[in-house]
Amino acid sequence: MSGWLITGGCGFIGSNFVRLAAARRLGPLLVLDALTYAGNLANIVDLLDGGQVSFVRGNVRDSALLAQLFARHDLSHVVHFAAESHVDRSILGPKPFLETNVDGTFALLEAARTAWNGAAGRRLFLQVSTDEVFGSLAPDEPPFDERSPYRPNSPYAASKAAADHLARAWRHTFGLPVAVANCSNNYGPWQFPEKLIPLMILNAIDGKELPVYGDGQQVRDWLHVEDHCEALLAILAGGRAGATYAIGGGDECPNLAIVSAICAEVDRQLGRPAGTADRLIRHVADRPGHDRRYAIDAAQIARELGWRPRHRLLPALPGLIRWYRDHRAWAEAIRSGEYRDYYQRQYGGRLA
Repeated sequence: MSGWLITGGCGFIGSNFVRLAAARRLGPLLVLDALTYAGNLANIVDLLDGGQVSFVRGNVRDSALLAQLFARHDLSHVVHFAAESHVDRSILGPKPFLETNVDGTFALLEAARTAWNGAAGRRLFLQVSTDEVFGSLAPDEPPFDERSPYRPNSPYAASKAAADHLARAWRHTFGLPVAVANCSNNYGPWQFPEKLIPLMILNAIDGKELPVYGDGQQVRDWLHVEDHCEALLAILAGGRAGATYAIGGGDECPNLAIVSAICAEVDRQLGRPAGTADRLIRHVADRPGHDRRYAIDAAQIARELGWRPRHRLLPALPGLIRWYRDHRAWAEAIRSGEYRDYYQRQYGGRLA
């Protein structure tokens, strides 16, 4: 039975995808992850004893390792999550983003091209990307879709745009069966605690300051990670090689409104007086080049593949907060050490 190579499968979106694919028994799943700060083997370790999911620790830039994996396994699908993904970190140090997101994608495309040359049967290389490659939207602009021009504004977004262009070029020039998926902001379980929603949940629970960039009116289109993974499975099952698919939750919300909703729900769950967590909100200096708004028009994937999101952000928050409360040991293991150093560097001198 043909297997799937899932790069970055110990990260937030990747691990949720592995869990969903394993639950549906979609074939042998080979997870490749370098286990950097955002890759956590604990996210999938409970799946490794069943024989369906196997794990290899390694860097996606390692061409020799990739060649070995393709030679040893009958890999019909590649799902490429592996990426440096946090905008703030890309501002502090862009180089790892170019190395992983650009060089790593190049190495993986070449490994697939070599292995699949002349191979029979359906194969697909799915490049998992972001709406940030399209830049920022004005309040009255229509959402991004598959025809939106690339206008990346951060080192992270530029590195993902470059990776998307490589994927498209390998399709056009070499005939590699590639599809690209550009998603909006994800939320859900197993998300690294430096991202907005888990950061605010955990800090609100602990009574720590809640740092909000600028006026907090930056708008994002929020997509539950389970809905995103369902969309990716739909592409892998019936998507067109050479196509781009925009995946969004159709759920725009300003950052400050999300933080306020988290505060209210945390207070409710912990039995604290209303407004307790709200007093922890601190507006900090905005990050350089902060995009104001993202939104996705997902009509194409709905029309072609029948996918639509099932979750809405604000109704999902109570369950998500309970999940992070129930997984405090997991979160605390991540928040110690290097994470604390990063948090202090990023926010320590920015309180307004």
